[in-house]
Amino acid sequence: LISSATKSLRMETEILEKKLQDAQMKLAEKDGDKEKEIQSLKRLISELEFQLTMEKSNNESFLDKLRKEIKHKSDELEKLTQERTQLIHNLSQVQEENSLLQDTVRRECEERFELTAALGRAREQVLELRRLSGTLS
Repeated sequence: LISSATKSLRMETEILEKKLQDAQMKLAEKDGDKEKEIQSLKRLISELEFQLTMEKSNNESFLDKLRKEIKHKSDELEKLTQERTQLIHNLSQVQEENSLLQDTVRRECEERFELTAALGRAREQVLELRRLSGTLS
């Protein structure tokens, strides 16, 4: 009876030891799979961090380029605004000069008209005097 019970317990112990070994192997496999998955995730994280760093660098480079372009355009706009202001000033001076010249031409034309009229009257007077002096002689 003892021998049978011992044998039965040994068999049960062997079965339990085998189950324990199987469970330990499965656990080791799962640990290995988890370790592989952890390593894979670490690689993925590293790749994503690298991509993020590259994107940040690209974005900063792009922003720097845009800032330089905006600065250039702003300087160009400032220059064009100054040129426009100068042109407006020049136009104003030219318009003022043109107005003065037009006034001068108008006055000279009036003077010429008056002189022409006076000359005409003087000719008439000279002709009248010649006629009168011709009749007196």
